Amino acid sequence: MDQQQMLATYGQQAPTARMSPHGNKICRVSMQQGYDLFAKQGSMIAYNGFITFSPYRESRGNRIRGRAAGEQLALMQCSGQGDLFLADYGADVVMLQLQGNGISVNGANILAFDSQLTKSIGFVSGIANKFSGNGMTNIELSGNGWVAITTRGTPVVLDPSQQETCVDPDALVAWSTGLRIKSKRSARMGALVGRGTGEAMQVAFSGAGFVVVQPSEDSTDRFHIRG
Repeated sequence: MDQQQMLATYGQQAPTARMSPHGNKICRVSMQQGYDLFAKQGSMIAYNGFITFSPYRESRGNRIRGRAAGEQLALMQCSGQGDLFLADYGADVVMLQLQGNGISVNGANILAFDSQLTKSIGFVSGIANKFSGNGMTNIELSGNGWVAITTRGTPVVLDPSQQETCVDPDALVAWSTGLRIKSKRSARMGALVGRGTGEAMQVAFSGAGFVVVQPSEDSTDRFHIRG
């Protein structure tokens, strides 16, 4: 394969939106002056143009809530003009444009989001205590802007509007805000040997919206912090 073939096969293409995929593991962000981005620290793999990076400090209330749940999200603020390429250890990347709606994302699965989005960190109402240690403190983003999330493998996006959808908490990545959420038990905790508690305890969703689930039940990702 010569240089021209390499560029044609793997080279960057003209951006079609604020966020666009390069393959399924890289997020390309078209940066413009005055439109900053928050991204997971350590996720920058390359950029063109003039882009600066600075650590972002959460509000004291958000830091306390994150520590209480065993989760801390280290973000950096990205500013400038150019093309920014983000990735997270080869994880799959999913991009979503919010248009006045909202999404709740597990902190370990956040890759980047526009700075103008409204952000809050909080416990998932009604189920946090039952899933202690399983990442049930989420980041809620709402407004108008783009969000990039990561999944371990190709995700499935489920529609809970027609019937209740139940998800293993360790495979749960994100869901649209406004869904009705509750915990659900489908087996005795000691009845299933050799697996986690997902088969016995799930998070149940219903209503108009979507739920993003990854093909992995490894909860260790939820406590991994990039430096």
